[in-house]
Amino acid sequence: MSYVESGQVPEDGNSTSPIWVSDRPAEDRPPSRPTAPASTYAPVERASLRSLLDHPKYRHLRRRLLIAVGVGVLAGILLSSWRLGVTAAVVAAIVDTVLHARTNSTVPAWRRASVAERRTEAQLKRLERGGYRTLHARAIPDSEAQIDHLVVGPTGVYAVDSEKWDKRLPVRVQSHRKLFHGPFNQKPRLDEARWEASRAAELIGETLGHEVTIVPSLAIYGPAIPWKILNVREVDVFDGSRVRKWITKRERSLTETEIDRIYEAAGQVLPARYPES
Repeated sequence: MSYVESGQVPEDGNSTSPIWVSDRPAEDRPPSRPTAPASTYAPVERASLRSLLDHPKYRHLRRRLLIAVGVGVLAGILLSSWRLGVTAAVVAAIVDTVLHARTNSTVPAWRRASVAERRTEAQLKRLERGGYRTLHARAIPDSEAQIDHLVVGPTGVYAVDSEKWDKRLPVRVQSHRKLFHGPFNQKPRLDEARWEASRAAELIGETLGHEVTIVPSLAIYGPAIPWKILNVREVDVFDGSRVRKWITKRERSLTETEIDRIYEAAGQVLPARYPES
């Protein structure tokens, strides 16, 4: 109870309650404690597993998880063994990982191909002093096909297609008729390379009035190639670093005049795929 409420007067004659008034001068009073400013940061929310799986960047992980779980449950029920179900789930996840790595990349496909082509082009440029002439990125008329490098020189005429493959997947062959990159059969790619060379030979031969033979090939960059040069489905397949040796180690078969005529005819019947600067 204050002095005011009790009706008593304090000894100093001041009738104001000491609870509300201080007898110290204003300049001697301690400064009041500043109030903390309101936070300008939004509250931090912890990311849940569900929110991460819903994010577009990680959506493939959700698909992989669903595939693995589905395959695992189905295999476990059909085989009456949870161990086999787990094994099937792991295998399904691995297969999906390989397929995703094959079909997706941070580098666009056209840039990967151009890198391989530039590496081959650098090697072929060193053959010029030996009398070899090269046309790069030549289209096959009335088709979407392209010969990356058409080489004409003393040892013959060659169609070289440069390929940049995923180095994580092994390259293997079966009976010299099937070429695999990981689990993927490269038969369509071999058939395309063979057809490109055959069609180019027909067009050049028609222009010159005599038969011309063009040797098709596939120069692969990326994975290790466990052989030097191997003919698969009538297409020579080798590591891209062997392009020069593959061309120059053959017997001479063309004269300088023949080289010039074939080169000029090829330039006429095989248009450049991209505008030349």
